[in-house]
Amino acid sequence: MGKSVSEIKAIREQTMQALGNRVGNDDGIIYIMTCCGTGCTSSGSLKDRERLAALIERDNMQDKVRVVKTGCFGLCAEGPIIMIFPENIMYTNVGPDDINEIWESHIMNGHIVERLRSENELDFFSKQMRIALRNCGRIDPENIDEYIAFGGYEALEKVLTEMDPEDVLETIKKSGLRGRGGGGFPAGVKWQFAADQKSKEKYVCCNADEGDPGAFMDRSVLEGDPHSVIEAMIIAGYAIGAHQGYVYVRAEYPIAVERLSIALKQAKEYGLLGKDILGLDFDFDLEIRLGAGAFVCGEETALMRSIEGNRGEPRTKPPFPAVKGLFGKPTILNNVETLANVPQIIINGPEWFSSIGTEKSKGTKVFALGGKINNTGLVEVPMGTTLREILYDIGGGIPNGKKFKAVQTGGPSGGCISADYIDTPIDYDSLLALESMMGSGGMIVMDEDTCMVDIAKFYLEFTVDESCGKCPPCRIGTKRMLEMLTKITEGEGTLEDLDELEDLAHNIKKGALCGLGQTAPNPVLSTLKYFRDEYEAHAVDKRCPAGVCVALQRYVINPDICKKCGICASVCPIGCITGDRENGYSIDSTKCIKCGTCVEKCPFKAIAKNA
Repeated sequence: MGKSVSEIKAIREQTMQALGNRVGNDDGIIYIMTCCGTGCTSSGSLKDRERLAALIERDNMQDKVRVVKTGCFGLCAEGPIIMIFPENIMYTNVGPDDINEIWESHIMNGHIVERLRSENELDFFSKQMRIALRNCGRIDPENIDEYIAFGGYEALEKVLTEMDPEDVLETIKKSGLRGRGGGGFPAGVKWQFAADQKSKEKYVCCNADEGDPGAFMDRSVLEGDPHSVIEAMIIAGYAIGAHQGYVYVRAEYPIAVERLSIALKQAKEYGLLGKDILGLDFDFDLEIRLGAGAFVCGEETALMRSIEGNRGEPRTKPPFPAVKGLFGKPTILNNVETLANVPQIIINGPEWFSSIGTEKSKGTKVFALGGKINNTGLVEVPMGTTLREILYDIGGGIPNGKKFKAVQTGGPSGGCISADYIDTPIDYDSLLALESMMGSGGMIVMDEDTCMVDIAKFYLEFTVDESCGKCPPCRIGTKRMLEMLTKITEGEGTLEDLDELEDLAHNIKKGALCGLGQTAPNPVLSTLKYFRDEYEAHAVDKRCPAGVCVALQRYVINPDICKKCGICASVCPIGCITGDRENGYSIDSTKCIKCGTCVEKCPFKAIAKNA
């Protein structure tokens, strides 16, 4: 027998009281929150937990210290991370040996270990506004009671007891919530399309495939707050008249899959999934479907075909999935981050959500900051926050004092934005105007040592490899583009190749079957637009300004710095450096294999690459 509304409310009150010092209720217990997201787990957080467990047992502190598993805190660059209550102290880069010091100093004697406190914590979190990530790092994702304590399933209670399906639809539309996984289509409008269809069977799907290189937003929500997605999908089902849902999650996310599975089991045990949810007249159930790592299955129709057990290939639209989707029935598909916003919109109202962000881009957006940035990790900021604020105020700037060059947003479907636009407010429309897109929210930062032609080639290699092959523009066109880029990076390109590359890119955008094929040329087109001088240097001067493209690398000895010591000549493995101590040395570029040994061994830094 499932829980009733009153029973869920009782669990909320009891659990909140039992959380003690974590929420300001002094219970005399020290709580140690340990990040067990993928990033911190790979950095050794499980060993930290093992050490904490051993110390608790050794000192018989079971009644005084509790270790709590959490999802990602966000500051991934400094993991493993632990946070201690009641002091609310965050320790970073914590290894097993550090645990001993924290235990003896902080836990046993109340002295904070200053050397382990993050210097970036305040800057990293101060400009963030967490809605989708609200519970990540705050609750145990494997404990449904903790989710309930922090307002979980309160939105579902409100929907099922106070709102008609039309009220829910109107709320989502008024909020201005747009899809966080692609082009930013209004979620409420999509839901309305499905609700308007006269069909006994409808479906709700969640896209948790997240195939973009460098993206880990959805993974972190599933690892840290899986019930938020479950609750949102039940609400969506109620709104459109669906009784079955599917979460399509990539099998390469084992922690996310495990925690989602646990959450589904708990929700069913509490009667939050299945028949007569909360003792009320509404049925809804959820199942997990594992993706096999195909990038194309991020496209909505390909994803649905995969759920059906077919090859993951897109189909032509219309009809759109809201009319004819999974198993030929009306279906809505939203990604994890989109759904994670829904319960908060229901609880706080559409006006609250629409007051955040910009005129056409409401709410917040989660970005996965990666690449050449000091504070790698997850950030959630109001729409309209500038690139400069994200990169420097939150991200901590570029390592080693390097110059910021570009940022790539939207994964393989997005584009590269140059440093000239660093003060651009980030929202859906501004990114499209810059030949990029929001996409799922990956944000790869590049510095002065990055070759933009090589970056375009990298993303195109990914697209070519991941193309489903169904339509010729994507299957053949992207391969021809890659051949041209390879030719350019190997010093065999011409200016005519650049024009041909650009023309082909535009034709693929017009002719490809699905959104993934249509956006595949974006990294090339955006880099051609903002960094054409680099393409011309490769094609005309046969030079890679960043010194990345191996075929174009050239090593030169600067005679003004060279001390004629002869070390470079002695370490060259093929003898292409000749000369003597009297006349100096030179490098025969026709023989040089670009191994870089001479640069590494020169004590005077007299040898420059691409000089």
